This record gives sequence, C-alpha cells and structure tokens, in this order.
Amino acid sequence: MSTGDTGNEVGSWAERALRRRWRAPVMFTVLGLGALVLFGLLAPGGERSTFGISTAGDIVEIDPVGVPSRQAAILLALLCLAVAGYALLLTARAEPVPLWLSVLFGSAFVLSFLTWAVAGETISLTGALQGSLALSVPLIFGALCGMLGERTGVINIAIEGQLLAGAFLSGVVASLLGNLWVGLIAAPVAGLLVAYLLAVFSIRYLVNQIIVGVVLNVLVLGLTNFLYGRLLSPQAQTWNSPGRFPRWKLPVLGDIPVVGPVLFDQTVIVYCMYVAVLVVHVALFHTRWGLRVRAVGEHPEAADTAGIAVNVVRFRNVLIGGAVAGFGGAYFTLGAIGVFSREMTAGAGFIALAAMILGRWKPMGAVFAALLFGFANNLQSVLGIIGSPIPSEFMLMAPYVLTIFAVAGLVGRIRPPAANGQPYIKS
Repeated sequence: MSTGDTGNEVGSWAERALRRRWRAPVMFTVLGLGALVLFGLLAPGGERSTFGISTAGDIVEIDPVGVPSRQAAILLALLCLAVAGYALLLTARAEPVPLWLSVLFGSAFVLSFLTWAVAGETISLTGALQGSLALSVPLIFGALCGMLGERTGVINIAIEGQLLAGAFLSGVVASLLGNLWVGLIAAPVAGLLVAYLLAVFSIRYLVNQIIVGVVLNVLVLGLTNFLYGRLLSPQAQTWNSPGRFPRWKLPVLGDIPVVGPVLFDQTVIVYCMYVAVLVVHVALFHTRWGLRVRAVGEHPEAADTAGIAVNVVRFRNVLIGGAVAGFGGAYFTLGAIGVFSREMTAGAGFIALAAMILGRWKPMGAVFAALLFGFANNLQSVLGIIGSPIPSEFMLMAPYVLTIFAVAGLVGRIRPPAANGQPYIKS
C-alpha cells in the first residue's frame, strides 16, 4: 500500500470520527428546538400543570407544585438548548460530551414534555417515579446479565428465559416451603441452569449463540406454561401462593422528600439491585478480573497469548450473568405481584438487551437506559388515567426509537465488544 493510500485512509477515518462527535450535539439542538416549538410556542396558554410531591406517611408534607404549562415548557426547552450549545462548544474543542450533560439534557426534555402533557391536570411525580423504578428493576438485572456475557464475547439472547425461570422457581419454592428467603435463593439457581445450557452449547460445542438463546427462551416458556397448567393453576394454594416481600423503609434516608419514597422505601430485592450494579461496575472497570474479562471480549487471541483461559472466562461469566438474571426474575413473583402467572416477564429480557445496548455495555449507562424504558412504560399508564390525548402507544414506542437512533450512531458512537458473538477455537 502506498503512502498516499495510507494518508487517504487516515483522513477518511478522521472525517468519520469527526462526524460521529458532532452527532450528539446536533441531536441535542434538534430535539431542543422541537421541544421549544411543540411543547412551548405552539401550546395553548393559560393552563397549569400540577405535580404532587409528598406521599402518604411522609414526615415532611410538601404541597403540590403548580406551574404555568406553556411558560415552564419554554424555560425547560431553553435549558435543553443551553445544554446543546455547551455540547457544541465542547465538540468544537475536540472534547467529549460528558454523561452528566446528556442526563441533564434528557431530564430537562422529559420535564418539558411532562408540563405540556399534564396541562390542566394533576399527577403525582413521586408516584410516577416509584412506578418507573418498579418496572425497571428486572430490566436492570437483565441488562447486567447480558453485559457480563457480552463483555467476554458471548451474546445472551436467553435473558428472557432466565428471568422467567427465576420468577417460576422462586414462586414455587417459596410456596412449597412457606419461606420467601428460600425462594429468593432458588431464583439465581434457575437462571444459572439456563445459563449453563447456553454456555455448554455456545462455548463448548460452538453452536450459534443467537440460535441457542432463542431455543432456550422457547424451552423455558413452554416448560413453565406446561407446569403452570398442570400444577400451579389447579393447585394454586400449594404451588403458587408465595406472597411478597414487605417494603423496608430505611431510617432517615426514607424520609427525604421524593428521593426517599422512590429509592429507600423498597423491598430487599431492590436494595440488592443497588448492590449488584455497584459490584458489577467496580468489578468490570476497577479490578484485575474485569480487565481480563474485557480483554477476552475485545481480543481473545491476545488474551490467550497472555495466559488467560478464554473459554473458561466466558463460561464463568455466562453462569454469573444467568444467576443475576434469575435473581432479577424473582422480583416478578416475590417483589411485585406475589404469584406466578403465564409469560409474566412479557418480553422484559429483550427490553433489557436494548437497555444494555443503549447503555453502551456499561452498568451505569444500562441503569439509566432501563429507567428510561420503565419511565416511558409507566408514564403511558399515568397519562391514560388523566385522559391525556397523547396515544399510549407513542410512549411505549419512544424508548425503542431512541435505541434505534443510538445503535445507528445518531447520539454518539455505540460499539459492542470486538469479539462479540464470535466463538473462540484455541489454535
């Protein structure tokens, strides 16, 4: 290859990298202008949006906050544009756009939308956030599961089956033994068993990872439906009456307005989720183990040369991820509903995969993405109750559209681990 050709390739790469850097601030600008026009300038004036802050039992009672809908939406849209301007400035200086800036933009945009959508009505902001977190818990566990596998190069499509298996076994064991804690311990075992099948077929026997994942989802779905029809439904008192964990309100922290009821008045499963996110984040990015895991996912040949047993690391991580997903599945039965029902995960495993991708294979990013999905899912119910003219299908569709934009690179570059989905055969 000539020097000229090399120079052209470097120049082309530099141009593509420059375009990628500009995508996020440009998208911020477009969305900010859209919020200013649609939620502010074109909105009717004279209406107020009221948000409830306090919940029953709060030590400090805060009156509902009412704001002029149109003016508040305009101010929040202007904040979005200010953030977009700062992002443009950072990009012009060849500096990265920090995560907190994206979070600030997203929060301002959502609040601008809310003030427009709730015009003339009242909603409980704290209640909406509580519902959003409740819907996000299994998504976060599922995203962590997928991340642990894909960071080593194994695509885990079987998250749905692992969540469902955890929900099923936790409910059955808790019902038979009359002990919620034993049921909670059984949940990761169920997820681990499904993960073991995934690891054996995809890592040891080199079967296509996506096909194995789809087959396992169908297997778990069929098996749980069969057992539900034969045992859990006709003999519900014996096989399907586990009950639910009570909420534990943490002293002091649980009394903080808004934050307390949302984050610190939860079940033990939610508190375990906080710990799991922190542990996975620290383990992946601040330990020698995490460095080995990421090396296997990025360049397995180099990792093997350095003495790392590639397939052993992959096998182990898939099992750990399965246990995490199974534990998250217990939230459906032991944390939220109190009984097992057919197909109760309702596609949560696939949504968790989308959250993982939107979160760029990072625990904190996946948490924010899962919260976004949960918020949109819960908001469509809230807006339906108050009679908002916004179609509920639009709210359910919005996070998926955002995920498509993200994967397409319109909000910055998203790149999976380089060896993702590629089996490793030791030469």
